[in-house]
Amino acid sequence: MKNRPDKGKVGRVKAGQAKKSRFSFVPDVIGELKKVTWPTRQETIRLSAMVLVVCVILGLILGGVDYVFTQLVAKVFLGG
Repeated sequence: MKNRPDKGKVGRVKAGQAKKSRFSFVPDVIGELKKVTWPTRQETIRLSAMVLVVCVILGLILGGVDYVFTQLVAKVFLGG
């Protein structure tokens, strides 16, 4: 059997590293969020409108396909 390093063992702290508290990541998250380039209000509105338009178009397409298959099944299998 080969000697392998501890792969896949979660929760172990390496030598020299102090164990951090449960919420010590919060200041790191805040620091990273300050570095983010946020979209402008106009970009947000434009992109949100694009998402809504795409959702409506896909909803209409899927609704149409569903209607066609419903009518097809009704005529072929139910004799209606």
